[in-house]
Amino acid sequence: MISIIIPVLNEAETIEDLLFHVIDHSSLQNISEIIVVDGGSTDGSQNIIKNLGLKIKLLSSPKGRAKQMNLGAKVARGNILYFLHADSFPPLHFDASIISEVKKGHNAGCFRLKFDSNHWWLKLASWLTQFSWRACRGGDQSQFITRALFDDIGGFDESFTIYEDNVLINELYARNEFVVINEKIKTSARLYRKHGVWKLQYHFWAIYVKKWFGASADDLFDYYKKNIAS
Repeated sequence: MISIIIPVLNEAETIEDLLFHVIDHSSLQNISEIIVVDGGSTDGSQNIIKNLGLKIKLLSSPKGRAKQMNLGAKVARGNILYFLHADSFPPLHFDASIISEVKKGHNAGCFRLKFDSNHWWLKLASWLTQFSWRACRGGDQSQFITRALFDDIGGFDESFTIYEDNVLINELYARNEFVVINEKIKTSARLYRKHGVWKLQYHFWAIYVKKWFGASADDLFDYYKKNIAS
């Protein structure tokens, strides 16, 4: 059984569509629960979720995706955890694909990525996600992981306000515990549209290189806050 965990912060624009998409694209006998963990939204996201009439577990958490996802994992009942960003829409029968991989002995992995953009660079970046290269990984591709493996690793590192997905992925690669499912999850290119493709890509590369050379969690967050969040 899969527990779907979605961290949100001011996602009123997408959360309703995502929740209905998740239900419509999976088989409920495979889904233990859908858990939405809110990090202090001020745009009405929580009310939207409450008013949908769906059996959704809505939790409140301190801000920070690592903290939010760890809280969701703590209450989850499924033996497979599936972490999903609020602007990423998984493929049809994503649940069956995940279960199939776990049965093959693949205890963690993600889907290929497709941006909702026709920009040639984003199409190329999407194409590259079919390969197993660690540099092509990111949280927008979603993350499935068995409960046993997640607990053994110790969950997401809450010292990281950003890059928390990649920190977990790095640990999974170090253990040779990662597979890329050859199906596409569609994610929003909204940050690229906001900042410009080349500017944002430069900053993402900078964060990746800074971490490679040993930058601390605080250093990465300061860079993100100055160049992307502002």
